[in-house]
Amino acid sequence: MGVWIDTDMGFDDIAAVLVVLHAGEKIDGVSLVFGNTPIDQVKRNAASAVLSFGWDFPIHEGRALPVLGKLETAERILGEAGMPTAGLTLPEAEALPASDAFAALCAWLEEEGPKRILALGPLTNLAALCLARPDLAARITDLTWMGGGVTSGNHTASAEFNAFADPEALAIVLAHGLPLRMVDLDLCRKVFAYPDDIAPIRSAGGANAVLIADLLAGYISIGTSRGRPGMAIYDPCAAVAFVNPGAISFKNARIDVELGGALTRGRTVVETRASHATFNAEYAVDVHAETTRAQILGALMREAQK
Repeated sequence: MGVWIDTDMGFDDIAAVLVVLHAGEKIDGVSLVFGNTPIDQVKRNAASAVLSFGWDFPIHEGRALPVLGKLETAERILGEAGMPTAGLTLPEAEALPASDAFAALCAWLEEEGPKRILALGPLTNLAALCLARPDLAARITDLTWMGGGVTSGNHTASAEFNAFADPEALAIVLAHGLPLRMVDLDLCRKVFAYPDDIAPIRSAGGANAVLIADLLAGYISIGTSRGRPGMAIYDPCAAVAFVNPGAISFKNARIDVELGGALTRGRTVVETRASHATFNAEYAVDVHAETTRAQILGALMREAQK
């Protein structure tokens, strides 16, 4: 059986998909959600990725707005397209066939076998599933999510972006007892891509080598433009946790999300003491950084050689 990916389709999402594919996993379906950009641009990015990389798995349009509150995107960091570049951009592509993510996800969950989901954006699609079809949500066997922050945030001082964009969705997923494994900011910030990683991909010789290199360079520039040596590789770290259990280790915890407060909305609160709470999730606590880095960059390199 294959796996499912829920994504807001920026560059690190694309890299995460490539990690999953080059690990030999079959992707049964992808659901799109607002996040990096509004849903219409997310759909354009997905169509362009299909054209560029020849993906043949079905991609479905999901939620355009959070459960509550206003639309929040990462455009101020990532730009209107949701993925900065040092040159080439994803090509224009025909729109994907219309397909509803909720219906597709329900149909997939009704099938037999393990139901493993990698979530790379706000959890709005999964929250909708919990509310409308809790019976099917209960069939999910693994929900690995890139999101949250044990110590601090990035979109605000308190909150990581994917949690901040729809904290009610995260609260719903937690309340329904889905088997959440959180790969948070602190963990991902132990794995970096550096400017020196760009040239080998650029010279790989495949049809998409320059495109991948330019997009990677644009992504890395988010960090270097702020005085850092490189850029943390967020979504692909969650993908490595999803496909390579030996690279990233988890511990049980009680995870809650703050829903109010001008300065604290979206903050994830992680209680690790069994004496103080009933555990409801897992969070990533340690990563073999070089193994994880090698798997991510290796996936990009193999794609750039095609």
